[in-house]
Amino acid sequence: MAPTPSSVTIDLSQYRGAIFDLDGVVTDTASLHREAWKKAFDQFLEQHHLATFSTGDYLQFVDGRPREDGVAAFLDSRKIKLPGGLPDDPPGATSRWAIANLKSAYFDALLTLRGAGTFASSVALILRMREHSVKTAVVTASLNCSRILAQGNLRDLFDVTVDGRDAAVMGLAGKPDPATFLEAARRLRVEPVHAVVFEDAVAGVLAARSGEFGLVIGVDRYRNPSALREAGSDAVVNDLAEVIIY
Repeated sequence: MAPTPSSVTIDLSQYRGAIFDLDGVVTDTASLHREAWKKAFDQFLEQHHLATFSTGDYLQFVDGRPREDGVAAFLDSRKIKLPGGLPDDPPGATSRWAIANLKSAYFDALLTLRGAGTFASSVALILRMREHSVKTAVVTASLNCSRILAQGNLRDLFDVTVDGRDAAVMGLAGKPDPATFLEAARRLRVEPVHAVVFEDAVAGVLAARSGEFGLVIGVDRYRNPSALREAGSDAVVNDLAEVIIY
């Protein structure tokens, strides 16, 4: 296959591990998250006669971050003061946690209705990497990782998973902090410099870069490659079909 203008070639002799973000890289669930966030934020914003939540807001303040961090970042961007509340605040309560939990309720409903689509090119790349004895991990802020992997028959693709539940139990900071990526590398028993990270979110790219991973590949699902490059991607592709390995 001839390389495309955005393709990247990886010499796997330099790497022993590959770490993949889930939503938007392996599975086509980022669109469900974006829709759930819009429903949750707009319900609050419309009550206060404020401008609605946009795709740009999603990419800049929410994408790739833990729920509570995303709520805080977006509300701070609008200079909206709201108490943090408690993690079990029900949807409808007046707190940041309540908005986060409303988003989760919307996402659960969308996931049940539409299911978790999978990017075939991503699965193919993961399988090829495993054939080359590269260890694989998935890292996500999602609390639904196990459910999504099960729906997509993806569990056997990964040696390690680090998700939002692991982060909560272990007290790991979310992206753009590198803690969850570093935990995945630790579980894989691979030094970060010998691992490749695949990310579609600016927060995730920043996390991988600050974690000093050997190679950071941005996956541009939103046709915004400059943001991923500026965050520190070594290369940006539109799809993992454009990643050539040997």
